[in-house]
Amino acid sequence: MLSYEGLKRHATNFLAATGLRQEEFEALLPVFSAVYARAYPTDLTWDGQPRKHKWGGGSKGQLHKDEDKLLFILVYTKTYPLQAMHGLHFGMSQPQANYWIHRLLPVLQAALDALKMTPERDGTKVFSHPNVTEVAADLLLDGTERERQRPKDYEKQAEHYSGKQKTHTDKNILLVHEHTRKIVYLGPTCVGRIHDKKAADQANICYPPNATLTDDTGFLGYAPPGVLIYQPTKKPKGRPLSDDDKDLNRFISTVRIQVEHAIASVKRCRIVKDILRNFKADVSDMVMSIACALHNLRVTFRYATTTYSFVQ
Repeated sequence: MLSYEGLKRHATNFLAATGLRQEEFEALLPVFSAVYARAYPTDLTWDGQPRKHKWGGGSKGQLHKDEDKLLFILVYTKTYPLQAMHGLHFGMSQPQANYWIHRLLPVLQAALDALKMTPERDGTKVFSHPNVTEVAADLLLDGTERERQRPKDYEKQAEHYSGKQKTHTDKNILLVHEHTRKIVYLGPTCVGRIHDKKAADQANICYPPNATLTDDTGFLGYAPPGVLIYQPTKKPKGRPLSDDDKDLNRFISTVRIQVEHAIASVKRCRIVKDILRNFKADVSDMVMSIACALHNLRVTFRYATTTYSFVQ
């Protein structure tokens, strides 16, 4: 049975199970505990009713400690097992696992937001976000799709079907800082059918002055005012690219690779990589926000001493 005390002695297994190193886990834990205490006061029952008996009596349960609660929800987002299997790992039944998953996901999201790891969600506020303005605003834009179960409703099937991925997906637009590697903006979760450029237009992102933006040909025609755009040249129909265009495309690719690395890091959380099995409202958007915030937490700890390069 998994527990924090047993797992923390094995650094490799701890990282594989949670996606975090122990120092990152311990930085998140006190904030997680504080958010949980505010969300579920000890003078109220789990149903929110005034407690008639003193808190702490009776069975302690498998997730009595806050560190085990945090471990439980991190292992779930990182590995995304079936709820029955996840319950077996923590000595509980599938209904109990389901209860704790939906109880702890909002707490984890709020804790990461309290640590200021959550990307900006309002496009009109991007220009003043601290993660954008801490160094030169050299930004990378891309879209990512996440497979989901096919909806039963025919109209929803058509909305979520992505012709690019040939399956049913949810889509998000991400804005990554070239130098800090942080995700500074996460667009709203939309249906897979929508085009990247249209999703970017609908986001109404306000960029800081003198910002540079590197994107791909999926955003052809996207030209926000006051922003210097770097975009690969698309091959003309019936004739090859010139050598100069090929050289420029190779240079842009060396810059854009940072956004691909960021998306790959976000999808270390299998809950946003595997087929999403949860149809509850806002769960798809919540887990994507959590995965992006966990990426920012890792970047903050692991690249804090990185010397930023401003070479264009």
